[in-house]
Amino acid sequence: MNQPSLTLPTMEHAVMPDDDVAVVVPRALRWRSGLVLAFAFLVMLLFLFPVFWSIVTSFKPAAEASASPPTFWPSRMSLQNYEELLHFGAGLWRYLWNSTCVALMTVAGVVVLSVLGGYGFSRFRFPYKKLIFMLVLATMMIPFQSILTPLFILLNFLHLHNTLGGLALVYITFQLPFSIFMMRNSFDCVPRELEEAATLDGCNVLSSLWRVMLPIVKPGIVTVALFAFFTAWNELLVALVLISDADKFTLPVLLQSAQSQFMGGVNWGVMQAGITISILPCAALFLLLQRFYINGLIAGAVKA
Repeated sequence: MNQPSLTLPTMEHAVMPDDDVAVVVPRALRWRSGLVLAFAFLVMLLFLFPVFWSIVTSFKPAAEASASPPTFWPSRMSLQNYEELLHFGAGLWRYLWNSTCVALMTVAGVVVLSVLGGYGFSRFRFPYKKLIFMLVLATMMIPFQSILTPLFILLNFLHLHNTLGGLALVYITFQLPFSIFMMRNSFDCVPRELEEAATLDGCNVLSSLWRVMLPIVKPGIVTVALFAFFTAWNELLVALVLISDADKFTLPVLLQSAQSQFMGGVNWGVMQAGITISILPCAALFLLLQRFYINGLIAGAVKA
């Protein structure tokens, strides 16, 4: 006796047996994903175009870099702008050295103080801890432009005015509230059982912090260090106010000076060459440490 046969409805994609199962993606979802990717690509081009324009303009001859209307591509590749920038003022290498010293001092100070401060706020109990933490965060709402004059007077009293160390100290002060907040969130994500196990193995507070906690919160440390480096490397106003000797100028001050070196006009070629050089360290560090940077930013978003 013949058994009745069942006919299954046909699907767009065949379903494979066992583990090889083809995932059927609705056509509307594919279109939506394609539109999102296309929009993201357009936004990426929008943000990358100024960087591309600066790099291309830096290789144009001086007259062509300042031409109006501008040319999209240089008629010939020239290193004239970089040669002028190399010998501008005290020399490009001097300004790069100043910026590097200030940035490294800022990163070292911010990382050490924010790690200790964030660990203290996360793990220790002391009177008025929440109030003190809120006061630390409240300093982020103070515009640094409004306290430049008191800072100038204080640094002059401490004989730190017109010094790279005094400039780095100001950057550390402004960067600490955010950095302490980031590190406290990073330490809050680490289970306390790890510290208790380290204590049973004979570690004290400092050795537990060094051997156990720091390797775990490395993404947060990298994030804090990157923010501190970017701030110290790109900041202009504080360096322009607190540094008076041309030999101690940082790279942003050099770029500001290069804008009006010829009878009040702007030397666009030299300025774009300086911008290109200033971009390279930040872009390289961000690309190398991007994985840690992203993990550090989301630290503390979910409780362990």
